[in-house]
Amino acid sequence: MSLPQFFAERVTAEVRQQMEGVLALTEQLARQRLTPDGEACVAGVSEAAAGVQRIIDSAMDLRAVAFDGLVLDIGPVRLRELMDDIQDRWHPRAAAAGVTLLVSYDGDPEAAALGDARRLRQIFDGFIGEAVSAQARGAVEASLTARATAGGVRVEGRVRGPRDASWDAQDFESRIRSIEARFGLEVALEAMLARRVLEGLGGRLRKEANAGASDTATFEIDLEFLPDTVEEVVQEPGRAAHILVVDDNATNRMVAQSLVEMFDCTSEAAEDGEEAVEAVRTGRFDLILMDIKMPRMDGVAATRAIRGLPGRVGETPIIALTANADPDDAEAYLAAGMNGVVEKPMKPEQLLAALQQALEESGSAAAA
Repeated sequence: MSLPQFFAERVTAEVRQQMEGVLALTEQLARQRLTPDGEACVAGVSEAAAGVQRIIDSAMDLRAVAFDGLVLDIGPVRLRELMDDIQDRWHPRAAAAGVTLLVSYDGDPEAAALGDARRLRQIFDGFIGEAVSAQARGAVEASLTARATAGGVRVEGRVRGPRDASWDAQDFESRIRSIEARFGLEVALEAMLARRVLEGLGGRLRKEANAGASDTATFEIDLEFLPDTVEEVVQEPGRAAHILVVDDNATNRMVAQSLVEMFDCTSEAAEDGEEAVEAVRTGRFDLILMDIKMPRMDGVAATRAIRGLPGRVGETPIIALTANADPDDAEAYLAAGMNGVVEKPMKPEQLLAALQQALEESGSAAAA
């Protein structure tokens, strides 16, 4: 990797991390008693930060697909829940644009398939974003139909929006440029990513003209069949885990503590490795979230110091929080005595999975 590429990736990671902090802070502010003008300002800042985050995520995904191909995380996907999630995520954006979003699902309510839920959402994001941006008023419809086939499950996604005469008249690149000129960078990136993902999944796309002034973008994807319903993991009730968050950056500490609280855990914070080691000696923590790069004592040195403590405190699970989470780095953190690695900027579902796994492996009575 060249030096310009290295710094481009570092800048992107830093901006994403700062946006995580802004969103966490605005979420905290939104819980306070504010004037109507204050509430509007907080909502505006939150939406702007979320927009920047979506732009960066889409741009990085496109770059990864271009250089590394489409990487999939295959797992069970409940199709009805997929559409519920799309409705929850898109309702605020559509409402802000003055558009009513109608989301529906047609199929077995318990139907599940093997697929990548994030990639399927990205396809819908692209077509819904384009339709919502083009619709000055009225409604946009998004639906998913699931039908069993001889080899699995065929899902048909449909997004109905305003008629676009340029669809057939432009090649792919020209169409994306046209979308960017009309609706902005965020919509263009999501539209481009949706088409790249659909192509990578072997999907088929077509446009259908409807009566009146509307079109429907329709895509089909064949997924592997999952015969049994997806069982939710139910944990035995236990006391809430008490977690030590170690990071020299105040914003990062607040983000991590906000996520920990979201998982119904309690937390305390330390600003570097030396503070962390002293705090751990008290024996009041079930788990430690440890930043890697810190002054005085970094996360690896602090982990080794904690592992040298006598008794159970020296066995406290430690999860690394770092922007440097490639396989070689992760292997070094595990070799130092850590129990897991979560990449920054943190995604709630990844952090929760790491917390649950570490607590289960340690045999702790605490639960996340």
